[in-house]
Amino acid sequence: MQKDFQKRHALKSKIHHDHPAPEYREQEVWWCSLGANIGVEEDGKNDGFERPVLVIRKFNKEMFFGVPLTSRTKESIYHIPFVLHERSSTALLSQLRLWSAKRLIRRIGRIGRKQFGEIQGKVATLITKETAPFRGPRVPNGNM
Repeated sequence: MQKDFQKRHALKSKIHHDHPAPEYREQEVWWCSLGANIGVEEDGKNDGFERPVLVIRKFNKEMFFGVPLTSRTKESIYHIPFVLHERSSTALLSQLRLWSAKRLIRRIGRIGRKQFGEIQGKVATLITKETAPFRGPRVPNGNM
């Protein structure tokens, strides 16, 4: 599929200059302007390059860790199913990323505390533990 990076660049420039960061909270799901990205990075859809994103960690009013969502169901350590407004959704943990809050377009809703806690726990495990055999070179004593 051909990606329209030039169209995305024009929209990204407009968002940067004209779109203030909205008020948002952890646990909320927002339509977010993700863009046309490189390789296997998750892209947004339609003219606004949008995709739902779950706010995992709010660092300040301008920056957050978020996880893109999909309506497709897949079982793996990187795909966490949950329900929002009686609709099935899947959090794509492998696409966890830091985003500017200016990318947030409109709020969809807020997931339940229990579901959010489960997703947070899986994100923490993903970051702090090796989940698959590491195939690259090892650094002696864990020092770089």
